[in-house]
Amino acid sequence: MTKTTKINIFSENIYPAWNIAEKKYLDRAKKILRFYLSEIGENSCLAGLEYNTISFDFLYTDSEKTHEINREYRNKDYPADIITFAIFADTPEDERFIFDGEVNLGEVIIALDKVLEEAEKKNVTPDYELSFLISHGILHLLGFDHQTEEDYNFVIELQNKALESIGIKRE
Repeated sequence: MTKTTKINIFSENIYPAWNIAEKKYLDRAKKILRFYLSEIGENSCLAGLEYNTISFDFLYTDSEKTHEINREYRNKDYPADIITFAIFADTPEDERFIFDGEVNLGEVIIALDKVLEEAEKKNVTPDYELSFLISHGILHLLGFDHQTEEDYNFVIELQNKALESIGIKRE
């Protein structure tokens, strides 16, 4: 990714109980993505590709909706705080396509009621917890997963570095 790479992030909040400052979180997401690509881009699903635009979506909703999505698309019967559809990363390399220089990475769905619940449990601010999940979702969009304890530790460490790089500390 170059400094001229455009980042298009679309977001929609359909959770009426928390009117988040979407622009603030979009700006954070862009900074987090740039951090990840500078640190681990050569190991991401974008490594070695030619593109001028990266796009993805955020949907902010509630745990009832993530439960429904989990049942319908993932055969899992529980509400999730975050669900990531990493469309580009999960597509076999020989089937991935870049249309007119634009890579569409996929969609991140975050249950804001779960964010509030988890923030209270972890004794952090809702702002920090939401930023942490945004960071987590972007890693999944880039093709990083955490199926093993080693991978989980790598992902969490990287998330913490990304948040620290933009001045967000665990509060």
